[in-house]
Amino acid sequence: MHLQARGPLAPDLVWTRYVRFDRWPTWSPQIRRVEVAADELAPGVRGVVRGPLGLAVDFSVDEVDHDARTWSWTVSPVGPVRLPGVRLQLHHAVVARPAGGSLTTLDVTGPTAVVVAYAPVALLALRRLVGG
Repeated sequence: MHLQARGPLAPDLVWTRYVRFDRWPTWSPQIRRVEVAADELAPGVRGVVRGPLGLAVDFSVDEVDHDARTWSWTVSPVGPVRLPGVRLQLHHAVVARPAGGSLTTLDVTGPTAVVVAYAPVALLALRRLVGG
């Protein structure tokens, strides 16, 4: 599934909001905290994202390209809600809009029912990320 959001924030600011794990809860309503031994995105970084109601996902950062402002990660549910074998792969990008501001995109692959259920909250987070 492909999602995108446009907003007034500059691409460099949006990218910083992505790169810094401590910023994730400020724009993503489904994230309460990130448990990780690193400050910023880097390939191979692993951790846990904690959400509401005890929901959590293990994650591994697969790729980061700071120049292109793209990154990818893989997530799997953990905690009280376990979905054996469920993995989502997410690819994010931030680009400058010609008229100013930024566009962020998210491509999600995984089981259709999980991707469809995640899409509305992901879109809300993307809109908040770019200041929309």
